[in-house]
Amino acid sequence: MADGGGAEVKRGRKFDQVIEGAHSVFMADGFEGASVDTIAKVAGVSKATLYSYFPDKRALFVQVAREACSRQTELAMSFVEEDVPFAENLYRGCRSFMAFLYSPFGMQMYRTMIGEAERFPKVGCEFWKTGPEAGQRVLIDVFREAVEEGELQEIEDYQLAAGQLMEMCKAHLHPRLLLGVIDRAEPEVIDRIVREAVRTFMARYGTEKGRVGL
Repeated sequence: MADGGGAEVKRGRKFDQVIEGAHSVFMADGFEGASVDTIAKVAGVSKATLYSYFPDKRALFVQVAREACSRQTELAMSFVEEDVPFAENLYRGCRSFMAFLYSPFGMQMYRTMIGEAERFPKVGCEFWKTGPEAGQRVLIDVFREAVEEGELQEIEDYQLAAGQLMEMCKAHLHPRLLLGVIDRAEPEVIDRIVREAVRTFMARYGTEKGRVGL
């Protein structure tokens, strides 16, 4: 079977139905515990239909992760409002993304991708492109517009700046959740860490206009 990351995924009439069913099963049973039989049953399709779209469970999980990351990026952008200060909008978007990352599915997705990446590097590359890298591209677009509006100073390396902000938002919580030191992230803790990350970022890159509301 193909390795998932480089497998060809075919679309059809029941493609979205399979994705939604798979998402539910992966959420409930995890990657290892999820069976193709159960996914097909929950999705309301035959195993033959499922395999006509995806060569194996790994490819299906990668696609579920891709769809989830894409939806989350759109959701994060929906928090941006024209009448809200830049720093507050930045906080809202980052807060939304961190809530997804720290959700049961988000952490399960991250752990699974790390576990599979050593054996199947293409899986890791696919996750990077559809998850962290996609998030960085959104931030870079936001930063470029903010520079034009005078809310951020000129940024020499946009990719580095986006990566710095994302990593600061994960400080303290992400390693402990990933390793099972703690089993959940309290909303108020996420709020505090993300807001401090934005304040630190704005102290480095923000202008007086951009820091309004911090």
